[in-house]
Amino acid sequence: MPVHPIPPLFDENSEILILGSFPSVKSREEGFFYAHKQNRFWRVAAALFGCPVPITIDEKKEMILRHHFALWDVIHSCDITGSSDSSIRNVVPNDLSVILSAASIRKIAVNGQKAAQFYRKYQQNITGVPAIVLPSTSPANAAWSEARLIEAWRAALFD
Repeated sequence: MPVHPIPPLFDENSEILILGSFPSVKSREEGFFYAHKQNRFWRVAAALFGCPVPITIDEKKEMILRHHFALWDVIHSCDITGSSDSSIRNVVPNDLSVILSAASIRKIAVNGQKAAQFYRKYQQNITGVPAIVLPSTSPANAAWSEARLIEAWRAALFD
């Protein structure tokens, strides 16, 4: 059973927490969020913030923290086949209090429907905060163009 290898990214100034479901194989290998080159997360985030797309892990961390965001995932460990969210079983959730007790989170958002499903099942009763459901930046969500993702994320996060 894979265990989440990536620590949460946040600081005391983080205001918006974005949660995925569980890191992809590529993200687990590289040790950082949204590492698969076809995942549009970093391009969408850069467009939202009006800055260049970060390349290195340090650049990605700096961009997220500079804009008062936080990143983590709903799931600490699970049985998963490859990177397929639909195959996830035997979920052990992450303890979000690590972030919520140390940062000024005012919004929690989830990247995609599966993350939303797991958040509602395992964490919403604990946090008491309904999550904003964002369309997934995964390449599996091919129905959404990058421009449409940017528009939807902007409307949801910066209302």
